[in-house]
Amino acid sequence: MPEEMTNTALIPDFGKTVVAWQRRHGRNTLPWQNTRDPYRVWLSEVMLQQTQVTTVLGYYERFLARWPRVTDLAAATLDEVLAQWAGLGYYSRARNLYNCARAVAELHGGEFPRTAAGLQTLPGIGRSTAAAIAAFCFGERVAILDGNVKRVLGRVLAFDGDLSSSAAEKKLWDRATELLPQQDVARYTQGLMDLGATVCTARSPDCLLCPVQPMCRGQHEGDPTRYPIKTKKLKRGRRENWWLWVEQPEGQVLLQQRPATGVWAGLWTLPMFDDEAGARAALPDVALETLPRIQHALTHFDWVLHTLRAEAPRGNLQGFGSGTWVAREKLANYALPAPLKKLIEES
Repeated sequence: MPEEMTNTALIPDFGKTVVAWQRRHGRNTLPWQNTRDPYRVWLSEVMLQQTQVTTVLGYYERFLARWPRVTDLAAATLDEVLAQWAGLGYYSRARNLYNCARAVAELHGGEFPRTAAGLQTLPGIGRSTAAAIAAFCFGERVAILDGNVKRVLGRVLAFDGDLSSSAAEKKLWDRATELLPQQDVARYTQGLMDLGATVCTARSPDCLLCPVQPMCRGQHEGDPTRYPIKTKKLKRGRRENWWLWVEQPEGQVLLQQRPATGVWAGLWTLPMFDDEAGARAALPDVALETLPRIQHALTHFDWVLHTLRAEAPRGNLQGFGSGTWVAREKLANYALPAPLKKLIEES
């Protein structure tokens, strides 16, 4: 599409239209709305990255109940934070959350910076998250560009740049900034999020209900779903491992902590082996029960997890390298990955 056709000056009423629609039809009763507390807004923004609102609600309330202020979160341990996060996925967010809370407490006296530029200096806060916090809490006139907003703006502008390219994404940032209204930036920001989440959805946009449909070039072309364009595809892989569930007659389970980097970094799991032979060799003289296999989908690969279960007295852990015995009733205090937590609850 020619450059002049993507000139945002051709849709001068866009911001006002989004603001008016959000006021009447947007989401206005979520627990992190109607507040200017940057801690609460920041917490919601981090949790909502790649996670649906319905899933986040319970976690958000539990986090605030346990750590009502950022200084409370900073005083926790990483293991405590990971345990509360368990099941929400994308665990690097939890580690960034903890590191950011500590930075706010130790470097900023427990107060978040009041500008998007200042917020971006904190661990784990990128440009879009910083802009959202600055707009919602401090009224800064600054654009966001999360996944939902990329979709809305990509379709409205019929933006034909490939967003797998950093140069194209920079251009879309420029367009997003040009579209900012002079007033009501917080409501406008929320409106873009709401449109992407509830109307301008990825596969089945409800164009008849969209307030910006008259100015949407993607819809006028007949196929808004072709935008935004992102050609880079992730090649999914497959991984297979064996867990060894070792439990004492008294009910203590052997756990090991995952390395500080990689999948499930810092979480606690059953001892894991690359193959069945290795798992069986760790307890050569003990009868093992085979449990149903688990198929767990992660972002980049599908993970098949087999579990062999054994009752064994506490003894030499040489076959495992290291481990910690944890009473069944205290497993909830440990950060367990979602499939393991479900396995234990159902067994």
